[in-house]
Amino acid sequence: MPSLPCAELHLHIEGTLEPELIFTLAARNGIRLPYADTADLADRYAFTDLQSFLDLYYANMDVLRTEADFTDMTRAYLRRTAAAGVRHAEIMMDPQAHLARGIALETCVGGVAAALSTSEADYGISTSLIAAFLRDRPAAEALAVLRDLLAMEAPIIGIGLDSAEVGYPPSLFAEVYDVARAAGLKCIAHAGEEGPPGYVREALDILRVDRLDHGIRCLEDEALVQRLVADQVPLTVCPLSNVRLRAVATLRDHPLPAMLARGLNVSVNSDDPAYFGGYVDDNFSALRQSFGLGVDDLATLAANSFRSAFISGERRAALLAEVEAWRSAPGAAGVA
Repeated sequence: MPSLPCAELHLHIEGTLEPELIFTLAARNGIRLPYADTADLADRYAFTDLQSFLDLYYANMDVLRTEADFTDMTRAYLRRTAAAGVRHAEIMMDPQAHLARGIALETCVGGVAAALSTSEADYGISTSLIAAFLRDRPAAEALAVLRDLLAMEAPIIGIGLDSAEVGYPPSLFAEVYDVARAAGLKCIAHAGEEGPPGYVREALDILRVDRLDHGIRCLEDEALVQRLVADQVPLTVCPLSNVRLRAVATLRDHPLPAMLARGLNVSVNSDDPAYFGGYVDDNFSALRQSFGLGVDDLATLAANSFRSAFISGERRAALLAEVEAWRSAPGAAGVA
């Protein structure tokens, strides 16, 4: 029985750096790591909040120095996620995090794009690239990087907004999103994970996003929930990530089943799988075990991911047909 076919819409490519690859790239680039071995590094993945994760996340990406490093990281993710049943992936990267440490825009973008350019032939996964901006850095810097990306005709389909959420409302980046939209780019943004429901409203009303990352705190605002349901705004939810970052106490406390029951357009994603305990198939398995989700619930989540993807109508129809084939296949109830 094949894995549940789905799209991954909330994935930070830098968050796929597994400890083994970190040590491999460090050796390639002559970098001395402050960890005894991969087990020592893995032991440090016990986070108390988003910032504690970000500190390690930024430290580890220092091993990414050359275009080949970025390509190898991306191919490692594609190999793993193909085994998870992912058929389409929209991948975020953080150019500012690399520029800040002296890595050229052409190097980081070119390295990731090289792997994505052959993803369908090599792994059976269609892909696209999204440039995500760091909300805890100045909006003027994000705008400058966006203009550079446009000038170099970088192969991106959209922009995102990530990193530390609290204290950095979406409204700070209104001009960045205006420029992106004028350039024909899709717009997404993290909102409502640690930040309040008001951040979700700002992302919708000021940034005019096409899709929201996380959004789990929307349930605290009934009028907002009704709006999200009526407009079927895509919400890319990352259950294992939310638990690891203490946004929810345990997986059994996660609001995803309630969101699904309310008719919200939610999909399941892995966020930063090397750090948060699993890839998208691991997230589906954990949800199934914790909540007893049935075949229809799983198929709905997968179908939502394809409906929320920035793909052609023809590609969407083909992928939705795969979900229906999975739903009706013998043994589907035992797969997640």
